[in-house]
Amino acid sequence: MKNFPGMEAILNDPSGAVIGLDFDGTLAPIVPDPARAAIHPKAPEVLAELASHGLSVVIVTGRPPATVLELGPGLAEVPRLVVLGHYGFERWEDGRVTAPPPPPGMPHVKAELPLLIGSLRLDGVTVEDKGRSVAVHTRRAADPDGALAALREPLTKLAGEHGLVIEPGRMVLELRAPGMDKGHALGLFLAERGARSVLFAGDDLGDLAAFEAVRGSGLPGVTVCSGSTEVVALAEQADIVVDGPDGVVALLAELASVFSHP
Repeated sequence: MKNFPGMEAILNDPSGAVIGLDFDGTLAPIVPDPARAAIHPKAPEVLAELASHGLSVVIVTGRPPATVLELGPGLAEVPRLVVLGHYGFERWEDGRVTAPPPPPGMPHVKAELPLLIGSLRLDGVTVEDKGRSVAVHTRRAADPDGALAALREPLTKLAGEHGLVIEPGRMVLELRAPGMDKGHALGLFLAERGARSVLFAGDDLGDLAAFEAVRGSGLPGVTVCSGSTEVVALAEQADIVVDGPDGVVALLAELASVFSHP
């Protein structure tokens, strides 16, 4: 186990520790079709083991909580698990989802998006309707990076016209409501739980805010990057870089084993 002050605090006081995790790219491998994503097969068991030793486990994701639970069989059985979806706007806990009303501009954006994408003649670009937000993916386009660049300005303009913001990611631009991000969501959760230490693992640009929340919390903390060749900015900010979801789950399993075999 890596020798970081934050890790030592987690090991010495598990009931005061929060384990925060992104979903796509962290607990589930990135795939061309987001609807076909699936959680790492060992992740639910490892998270349940950590929770059984008193650690608080929270998933902070851009996905709706219901989708995370659908793509992650076994997660609902993790003791005291909380899923903060839509960057913290929606919360799943004890089988119930709570959320404020959806952003009023979203129906207009959903109606205008097909025409905008069609006008740019970008074959292979797909739209993922997340309910409270909408994600435009370029991973299956002939030129994913070129399509992303071509979409950035018109999508930013469309979002601004309807009171929304753009969340960039790995071959995706998401239009969503402003006023919440993973850092704010994680910070609120740490305060709510009275956390005394924190580990957060993520893989994408949206997780930088959560890294900043870890460092700004004043708590002993550890930031973990689920490494890939697509995003290097997060790795540069991380305390620990692991090899994708396999590496994240292996790190968590190592942590759980310390509690099981002190």
